[in-house]
Amino acid sequence: MKSISKEIGIDLGTSYTRISVRGRGTVLSEPTVVAINKITGEILAVGNQAKEMLGRTPDSIVAVKPLRDGIIADFEATRMLIQNLVYRVVPKSLFYKPRMIVTIPSAITDVEERAVEGVGYKAGAKAVYLMEEVMAAAIGAGLQIDRPEGCMIVDIGGGTSEMAVLSLGGIVAENSVKVAGDKLDRDIVEYIRTKFNVLIGQNEAEEIKRHIGTASSAMTEEKVNVKGRNLSTGLPETVTVTTLDINEAIRNSLEIILKAIKTTLENTPPELSSDVMSKGIVLCGSGSLLKNLDRYISEQTGIPVYISENPSECVSRGVAMSLDNIEILKKSVKSRRM
Repeated sequence: MKSISKEIGIDLGTSYTRISVRGRGTVLSEPTVVAINKITGEILAVGNQAKEMLGRTPDSIVAVKPLRDGIIADFEATRMLIQNLVYRVVPKSLFYKPRMIVTIPSAITDVEERAVEGVGYKAGAKAVYLMEEVMAAAIGAGLQIDRPEGCMIVDIGGGTSEMAVLSLGGIVAENSVKVAGDKLDRDIVEYIRTKFNVLIGQNEAEEIKRHIGTASSAMTEEKVNVKGRNLSTGLPETVTVTTLDINEAIRNSLEIILKAIKTTLENTPPELSSDVMSKGIVLCGSGSLLKNLDRYISEQTGIPVYISENPSECVSRGVAMSLDNIEILKKSVKSRRM
């Protein structure tokens, strides 16, 4: 009997992994976290349940983020993650092997590409194809990438920030930096440790960023109380953090992202640069939700900046749209086997 084949798209992100199925769109979105029993190697939880265990597990259990800066850091944990999430969408079958399209950062090496493909095959794929995140993001954001005009997308995710100028269905200029949402969270953790001598978790830092974080000076100063552990006494302590604190904490990382955007523009042909100047830059990814980030980039580049609709889902939406249109898919994937 011939095996049944279906196309599945995987937005394999440092913070979240999203699964799309041809004809159904994005059907699953879960944190990229796996909890494993260190003694037996058994997978205990994946996604939301595993994220709740971060920093709270006994010695026999480890909760890990298997991707770091957009790259697979733990091959086996990534395989478990993908396999578990795919089986939630499509039950395991001896006669069913899906084709997988997996998104990758633009700066990935050949070795890292093979690692992603290997994870897909180990997770039960019939064939694995790779698609650059910026290409998927541009499609998902609704940019007209097939026209002989320049359009620019900036995807600020959890592990990497990807930016590209596209025209005639291809990438003309691109850049990638390993500075994004997770790095901003670590910046906040380090700032509070240095200023207040209090240690907080990365999940707490993410909540602070979401509530009072801003990319540029705010007209009103907001405050939030955060609980942590005093590094001198070892006792719990609550400190008050302000918008100004967070702005100072993440300033250097934002400047790195801005520099990468400017470098991409410098490497863009003049004809396409004028298109970007008139049409603007489109932001997507969960990191683009940082308050005033669009204004900050616009002020520093002199170019209009817009945030896409549902920015966190642009990449997965682009993959889903590609799955439903074979012509888009042929142009977008890196593999020649389509």
